[in-house]
Amino acid sequence: MAAQPVDREEYGPVAEPVPFERGTDGPRVVLVGVDGSRTSLRAAAYAAGLARRQRSRLVVVFVAASSGLGALALGPVASAIQETHEELTAELRRECKRGADELGLPITFLSRRGDPYLEIRAAADELRADLVVVGTSEQAGHRLIGSIANRLVKCGRWPVIVVP
Repeated sequence: MAAQPVDREEYGPVAEPVPFERGTDGPRVVLVGVDGSRTSLRAAAYAAGLARRQRSRLVVVFVAASSGLGALALGPVASAIQETHEELTAELRRECKRGADELGLPITFLSRRGDPYLEIRAAADELRADLVVVGTSEQAGHRLIGSIANRLVKCGRWPVIVVP
């Protein structure tokens, strides 16, 4: 069962539907996963440029990863985690709005909580994404256990571009 979006906002011009057959006229929905890291912001810039050139809708998905320790946090620690999440979400939302205004690009911003791989996969399926763009992982441990990008590629449901 897929989690519902915590938050969803649309920015930019209202795109008129263009008739096409999926897979024959370029991507119509480009989905990018962001977490505020350098590589995810580069992936967002790449996806925005691609969506602008292809006249596609850009969907930006921010997933706040829930950690086991965060769930056990009480009082001030839990409120600090929540406050940090809200600040990062607000900052990413502002950047999406600015980018939509600057590029004249229709952008949908989704904020979710949970496992990033599962939430990005669910969002791509729900929105019928034609392309998924993510940044490479900056964590050393992902070389051993696999990154979100590797898992999305192995899933094989859509083309995946991994931006370094």
